Amino acid sequence: MRARSRVRFGALFTAAAALASVLMPVANASAREPAPRTAVLDGQRLQQTKLRLDRGDPQLRRAVKDLTTRADAWLGQGPWTVVDKPKPAPGGDVHDYLSQAPYWWPTQPPTDDNPWGCPYEQRDGQRNPEVDTGTDRQDVEKVFDSTYDLTLAWYYTGKQRYAEKAASVLRTWFLDPATKMNPNLDHAQFIPCKYDGRAIGIIDFSQSYTSVVDAVAILGTGAPGWSKSDRSAMAKWNKDFLGWLVHSEFGKQESAAQNNHGTFYDMQVAALAYATGDTALARRTVLDARARRIDPQIAGDGSQPQELARTRSWHYSTFDLVAYTRLAAIGRHVGVDLWSHQGPDGQSLFKAVDYLLPAATGAARWPHPELEFHRFAASDVVHAAADAGNAAARKAVPDLETPPGGDLWALRPAAEQLDSITG
Repeated sequence: MRARSRVRFGALFTAAAALASVLMPVANASAREPAPRTAVLDGQRLQQTKLRLDRGDPQLRRAVKDLTTRADAWLGQGPWTVVDKPKPAPGGDVHDYLSQAPYWWPTQPPTDDNPWGCPYEQRDGQRNPEVDTGTDRQDVEKVFDSTYDLTLAWYYTGKQRYAEKAASVLRTWFLDPATKMNPNLDHAQFIPCKYDGRAIGIIDFSQSYTSVVDAVAILGTGAPGWSKSDRSAMAKWNKDFLGWLVHSEFGKQESAAQNNHGTFYDMQVAALAYATGDTALARRTVLDARARRIDPQIAGDGSQPQELARTRSWHYSTFDLVAYTRLAAIGRHVGVDLWSHQGPDGQSLFKAVDYLLPAATGAARWPHPELEFHRFAASDVVHAAADAGNAAARKAVPDLETPPGGDLWALRPAAEQLDSITG
């Protein structure tokens, strides 16, 4: 009887061991893969999140469903290219990026002698629909958004089609000699009959190009369809673009901006520097942001005076904090804790987020001008502050408004601008 029991136990143990040998590689696959060397996102955290997902975390599975819904929508779109606009940028090179200033409007009806209706006048916060036709602005935003969604969908599901689509989008816009964009923004946010391009147009990229930088790092962990030559060519494009940002006259002007443009410029330079191996520049940029950005741009009560002066003060207050929280995330990689900085009047990123909390949670109305208030616009920056240790932000998280398309913070814990980006 004992011998028979031992035989049965041995058979059961063997079967269990065989089952474990099948299941364990799935559970441990994420742990064996290299963590992505992302600039804004925390690669180690992504790796841990993927492992939790492999183990069946139900909350993450709901978020992945929202993510793949977004990624699936991109599969039938694009790829996009700068060379297919109706006419090239003012310099005549079809490979140059072109966009039009969003808040500038014609003052005269168009005629044969004045086809644009010049001169143009500024109407802050009011988007001229002309900017969405005839330039690269809408297409480049699709490149940024689709690459990020598709890459994250591949990372968390392992489905090849997402990676291959992301690779196709990147190669078409940045790498293919016939369709690639030149690594400059010489003709961004031009104003008809006034300027062929402006330094302020750098924000067309700086507001979300770091998502592409991180997507490239994630694809570099072994994505199908993204080759070693693709990785090398993309690294060169990023290095050339960083050189243009640092050394061009437009780059220098944008660096001197004292509002969200300056913050986003720093964030973009730091991310590209880190991604291309210049950690000294990345670290110096984050360190300098303490006295150069936070101290003069955030008041002692946490308000952002330059952003409150806008007709869309809520949008721009959350917008600037997207740049700050992403810059703080880059700082983590280079040994700088931007969240802990306090200026001479008590200025800090935590205070800036705290200033938004009453409106972000719905506890109070936003007391400043805003043409198009969306409470969910603050959700990601509140998440970022909560993750950084802000007790008030942690308490506020359950009361945040879910953004359209779902809350993806658990899958990509880096702030995005969740309402419309208008320039």
